[in-house]
Amino acid sequence: MVFRDLLVREPLLTSGTGSVPWREVLWAFRRLEARGTIRGGRFVNGFSGEQFAHPDAVDVLRGVRKQPTDGETIELSAADPLNLVGVVLPGARIPAVLTNTVAYMDGIAVAPAGKS
Repeated sequence: MVFRDLLVREPLLTSGTGSVPWREVLWAFRRLEARGTIRGGRFVNGFSGEQFAHPDAVDVLRGVRKQPTDGETIELSAADPLNLVGVVLPGARIPAVLTNTVAYMDGIAVAPAGKS
């Protein structure tokens, strides 16, 4: 799943003179969509603009949305790319340091788990 708000956190695409403008990324994604490699649409609520994903990811997202919540909590390193708190999820950003962790309950970020 890729959309503009998520892409801005990728250092290779947004740092220094090597930054890639969103319009060029969008052009490439639209070409991939025309080839059937990826799908475009609105998959994640709360974000404006076009979103793109691998077709299998779209199916997985739809399946997860239909599952009942069970209170499952998953704890990840804050250095994991799934640490989206303060980037695309509400809340203060949790620095991507190996000793920091973030917890998700039923897919929703809960208070940072703190230091491991």
